[in-house]
Amino acid sequence: MAILQMKRLTLAVIRSQKEALLKELIRHGCLEVAEIDGLVKDSEIASLVKSEDSDLMKYKQAYSSLQHGIDLLNRYVPKKSPLLSSQPEISSEEFLDETGMWGAVQFARQIEENDARIKRISAEESRQRSVIESLKPWADLTMPLNTDGTDYAAVLLGMIPARISLEEVAAAIEQVTDEAQLYSVSDDKSQHYVMLIALREKVSAVQEVLRDFGFTPATVTGMDGSARECIGKAEVALKELASEKQRLTKAIEAEDVRRDEMKLAADRMGARISMAEAEEKLFGTESVVLLEGWMPAEREEELSRVFEDYTCAYETRDPKEEEYPDVPVKLKNNRVTDGLNMVTNMYSLPAYGTVDPNPLMAPFFIVFFGLMFADIGYGILMIIAALFALAKIKPQEGSLSFCRLLLWGGIATTIAGFMTGSLFSDAPKQIYDVICASKGVEPTWQGLPRLFSPTEDSILVLVGSLILGWLHLNTGMVVSFVQKWKHGNKADAIWEEGSLWVLLVGAVIFALKKLNVLPWIPDAVAMAALIIGVVMLLFGAGRNAKGFGKVTAAFGCIYNTATGWFGDILSYSRIMALMLAGGVVGQVFNTVAIMPAKNGGINAVTVIAFVVIFLLGHAMNFGLNLLGCYVHDLRLQCLEFFGKFYQDGGKPFKPLKLSGKYVRAKN
Repeated sequence: MAILQMKRLTLAVIRSQKEALLKELIRHGCLEVAEIDGLVKDSEIASLVKSEDSDLMKYKQAYSSLQHGIDLLNRYVPKKSPLLSSQPEISSEEFLDETGMWGAVQFARQIEENDARIKRISAEESRQRSVIESLKPWADLTMPLNTDGTDYAAVLLGMIPARISLEEVAAAIEQVTDEAQLYSVSDDKSQHYVMLIALREKVSAVQEVLRDFGFTPATVTGMDGSARECIGKAEVALKELASEKQRLTKAIEAEDVRRDEMKLAADRMGARISMAEAEEKLFGTESVVLLEGWMPAEREEELSRVFEDYTCAYETRDPKEEEYPDVPVKLKNNRVTDGLNMVTNMYSLPAYGTVDPNPLMAPFFIVFFGLMFADIGYGILMIIAALFALAKIKPQEGSLSFCRLLLWGGIATTIAGFMTGSLFSDAPKQIYDVICASKGVEPTWQGLPRLFSPTEDSILVLVGSLILGWLHLNTGMVVSFVQKWKHGNKADAIWEEGSLWVLLVGAVIFALKKLNVLPWIPDAVAMAALIIGVVMLLFGAGRNAKGFGKVTAAFGCIYNTATGWFGDILSYSRIMALMLAGGVVGQVFNTVAIMPAKNGGINAVTVIAFVVIFLLGHAMNFGLNLLGCYVHDLRLQCLEFFGKFYQDGGKPFKPLKLSGKYVRAKN
């Protein structure tokens, strides 16, 4: 339950064993390959080595083809996967076996080619349908569409808006010339489709007349034959395209038998990409390759045994303090604290050389979450969901942390529900009351046993929330004090955290005396502690200032301490607020659900109405509370708790490891 100690590895291996060593490293998954420019740049070997090349781009293109091929299969041949199923597991040796991998790439690329051809066919089909639609108005015209007339007469095809009378157009043409004739070919709601025959020397004059009536020339040029003949050719082309499209679609569907093969190949290609990316960080000569990286100190012996099988030389060392910002961070936690990894990852990993917050945060986060939710029914639902997911999905890493956090949150919610006597709010009491009313019996049961009620004992809940907040903040201060002391900042620890503790002791004694809890302690003790604490606080604030700056630093310290602590403590009232809100909202839904039975008695209709309203209402309340409690709990940790000691900025540890989207390597 700490930040793992890291070691820097420097290794030289003969070139012929580079590939095998990278495969062994990715199988063990405990080494992050690092850039080694600094090792080479200023050394005597700088002129002898050069950066390693890899086929990274080729692997990425192949991986893209595999992924696209799988996506296309999922589109052409949809396949339902079992609900919440886990990934199939294979051995690491099988994972790294590249047999058939490039064959699967070829299948994927063939699927891509067939799909691309299908898209082109679809585009051509659209074009042919457009041709047919454009020619339908001219279907009764028997003359070839590419005819423009004779040596003496011209033929024009075009459209005139349907609102215009063709007789009016013909009359206007007659006024210009008698050597032109307008024929109607067909009509629809928007257009008259017409053919004009005129002497060539009169065409220009006739076109001027037609232009006034909105005449638009038809775009049927390039057509060979009559409209019906062209439509027939287009229909034949459509049938041929449809046949080819069907053939290509069946060819893609036939590749469905290779879906799992392609998925495995995609994950294998992903591992190959990881090795190629690591390879590009290496330097080497014609015979030797140099590698540097970070590994957990606890895995050093494991890797040492691996290196014994290779012709290589290596050394490990602890990172220097100036290297800490570059050292990757890996948290080691147990099953309880591991669930909080998703919280720290969402915020920021702690800096290397500082404190892992998860063991300190876990009890507070889980308790706060349980108190905010505080319902037996909701807690049991979370426990069931978490256990089902852990057993069925077998999650890893982030998903595993979420499931564990959901499990512990559910347990805490259930325990808090027993403390408040809440089972889907007050559902048992309301159901009991309506049953008694239906039988004419006076209800005597007061509901589930409880230690306190959020609605009736709200002041007690508020005080308890503030006390928990006080303990939470002081835990953070203790961590800060210890860290400063360990790093030699003893004065800062005494004058910052120490002075606040003296002040808090005085304030606690004063409050307990007012409540008659410790009446025998003299007032002078509380007052002395308060005065000493204030003096320490003022001295600590101004000890590094000069002149008038000591005064401003002192007053600023008093103001910031008073308002800061008051605001921080008051933030924990949200524990009471969310506990109260969730219970009241659930109570309202119960009241609405039970109303039909109260007014109309217990029968099939009122029971169905109760079940529907109850399920919908509590599903909504559960979802809102799950999100709200998590967010507000997260806020208390990240803003109030972390603000006392947390140093963020850690770089996540990203080792070379087997990680698949479709299959999982056995540990």
